Amino acid sequence: MAKRQTLLSVDALTKDYTMPGGNPVRVLDQISFGVEDGEFVTILGPSGSGKSTLLRIIAGLVTPSSGEVRYLDQPVSGVNPHVAMVFQSFALFPWLTVQENVELGLKSRGLSVKERHERSLRVIDMIGLDGFEGAYPKELSGGMRQRVGFARALVMEPDVLLMDEPFSALDVLTAENLRRDLLELWLEKRIPTKAVLIVTHSIEEAVYMGDRAVILSREPARVLAEVPILLPHWREREDVRFVRLVDQIYQTLTARPVAADSVFARGRPAPVPAVRAGSLTGMIELLDDLGGSTDLYRLADELNMDLEDLLPILEAVEMLGLGRVREGDAQLTETGRAFAQATVLRRKELFRDTALTNVPALAHIRHQLERHPQHRVGAESFLELFERYYSAEDSRSQMETLIDWGRYAELLAYDQETDQIYLEAETADPKAVPGSA
Repeated sequence: MAKRQTLLSVDALTKDYTMPGGNPVRVLDQISFGVEDGEFVTILGPSGSGKSTLLRIIAGLVTPSSGEVRYLDQPVSGVNPHVAMVFQSFALFPWLTVQENVELGLKSRGLSVKERHERSLRVIDMIGLDGFEGAYPKELSGGMRQRVGFARALVMEPDVLLMDEPFSALDVLTAENLRRDLLELWLEKRIPTKAVLIVTHSIEEAVYMGDRAVILSREPARVLAEVPILLPHWREREDVRFVRLVDQIYQTLTARPVAADSVFARGRPAPVPAVRAGSLTGMIELLDDLGGSTDLYRLADELNMDLEDLLPILEAVEMLGLGRVREGDAQLTETGRAFAQATVLRRKELFRDTALTNVPALAHIRHQLERHPQHRVGAESFLELFERYYSAEDSRSQMETLIDWGRYAELLAYDQETDQIYLEAETADPKAVPGSA
């Protein structure tokens, strides 16, 4: 069979951002892959892995630090005229009708009013919005608003349709309905688009819709693997081949070493997953009830959780040394089994010991509190350290997680009114304070 033509390619794309403290942070690192004519490609990766940034670079909305985007082997500079994008948020103009929102992009194409009307109405009908041409966004449900987003992109007749988690803001049934409708339009070639590239946080969605999955790592994002999905449409989620592919992608995403060494020594605080202690203990209890080990795909299905929700919890369990992910299975370590079966007080002791050993940022906070004469330090001083390398939002999220873990383990206490972290009198170590007895 003749090789299909490569429409779009990204070559060694790298993106760096400068944090307020002046330190550069790399989000994307040497990303390279292609999209062929007639191909439906999905991009998967952990939360915060730069998937949306990558899509915006391809669309020409963000400039890469290095590397390039090519269309038919020609470099693309600025806004990419060969693509159209559907965003996660509906991003509709509330003062415009459905038809006016869909026609908006056509005004730059130099089409007559009649041509714009005919083209927009044709797409509105195709996408299932016939009868709502004159409605305003506030009159539409979430699913219908996203259909307007699809129509606005498709009316431009792009060669490549880019989609950034287009179903994630919808309820389960609405998302499934819209997903099937879009796939039907694609499979029946009722849209002029030659290729589709979608960012998703759902492994099932990727296997259900795509021809290939490009899997990204975290911090910075690199291409871990490209997994071909060769199942014929329509695909059944209960099919053993479907389950095997989902399991394979889970294995790829979780087959990475977890660094336990202190990166504070290298200046960059180790990121912690934004997971509450209650979620951690709940996951450990569930794994223990399941015999200490279970298949990731079946675990996600039982909990009705997608990649974006499940992986951070498993990463936190693994970071703390209470569990591990191996060959697509989530397993408890001996310490994890002991934790699950311990009393409430013993659990706190085990959590405290493993957190101080495996979470350098928390050990650093505890150490600074012990050194301070009053054993009390403003959270802002620790936030400043994080903000040298992370955004203000991410820094605050990590601090909230560390405070939550520290309070659960009785390593520290927190005063919300003053935003201060402190040691309670019975937990302070007087030997840690210079000059103390």
